[in-house]
Amino acid sequence: MPSGDGLVLRIRAPLGRLTQAQGQGIAELAERYAQPLLDLTSRANLQLRGIAEADYPALLAGLQALGLIDTDINAESRRNLLVSPFWEASDGTPALAQLLTEALAQPTAPQLPAKFGFVLDCGPTPVLRGCSADIRLERQAQGFLVYANGSTHGVVASAKCAIERAMELAHWFIAVGGAPCGRGRMAHLVAHTPVPAHLASTPVSATHAVCPPWGLVPQGCVVGFEFGQLPVDTLRALSALSPLRLTPWRSVLVEGAQSVAALPTLPTLITQADDVRLRVSACTGAPGCNQAAAPTRELAHALAPLVPPSHRLHVSGCSKGCAHPHKALTLVATSTGFDLIQHGTAASPPDARNLNPAAITAHLKQLAHAPHL
Repeated sequence: MPSGDGLVLRIRAPLGRLTQAQGQGIAELAERYAQPLLDLTSRANLQLRGIAEADYPALLAGLQALGLIDTDINAESRRNLLVSPFWEASDGTPALAQLLTEALAQPTAPQLPAKFGFVLDCGPTPVLRGCSADIRLERQAQGFLVYANGSTHGVVASAKCAIERAMELAHWFIAVGGAPCGRGRMAHLVAHTPVPAHLASTPVSATHAVCPPWGLVPQGCVVGFEFGQLPVDTLRALSALSPLRLTPWRSVLVEGAQSVAALPTLPTLITQADDVRLRVSACTGAPGCNQAAAPTRELAHALAPLVPPSHRLHVSGCSKGCAHPHKALTLVATSTGFDLIQHGTAASPPDARNLNPAAITAHLKQLAHAPHL
């Protein structure tokens, strides 16, 4: 994709996992052909920026040699699959991912919108309910629950049949007009069109929202990075230890790590949930994004210590709010300064307009103890 700082390339690693060789290889390719900061996305993908048109073929060839490029462009575009980073070989996730990938690569697979995605959330408890998706697969005592995002009911099936039901939902989405002009999401369709009865026979259980984990988990150690940006040197150092799993919380799970102390001592690593750098979100901003009215990340970094615990500040370069589409204390760059929204998205009406950094700092200090922040 073209952007203000060159081409942007997104890597969809199978199972959201990079082998040690793949991690080291990506670091080398990024150092040679892209910016030295890689973006972790909310779909657990890895994004390279600042690529010159002339370097793209060599970069693509390098990724292909690492086994990170699909052989068919249609299969690549359809394989929009988010997997829980806490999967185990025994929970059926690898087999389901393979079956779903093969089904989406078939010539008869539906032409789904670019953002239409599948989620495999097959651990003991769902952890990806807060992540964007259109068709979800979760573990049940009798098999796997398959349901349309936004629906209160789904259908339980064995592994093979679960993939068939998921594809049936995808075909139904297209057949009933879920993607006019090639755009659309399942939740919008389900809001006014009932899912076929045979695909909605089992209630979807209610669960509490899951806070992104940091530090030790059974599968290893989860570490984060400011703004979800992974420096090349950090990727190289972590990949030297073990394979890495990318998470939808813009963090990385270092497989098999048994303590934080076992990780490299790097200032870029975030291992604690109370780190102030986790309280801010910011998009690429200007000049990297053509739609941004101002730089964003330097300001967000400076303001992070002023954000109270359990709150989030979102600094957006425009009203699209790509970095954080949910409600928060939000700053939106304009041609005359920043608009401030006390609790909303980047598209919400502002509570204060045309603020400069000094005014923003004063405003944050004033609101620091406000209960509605």
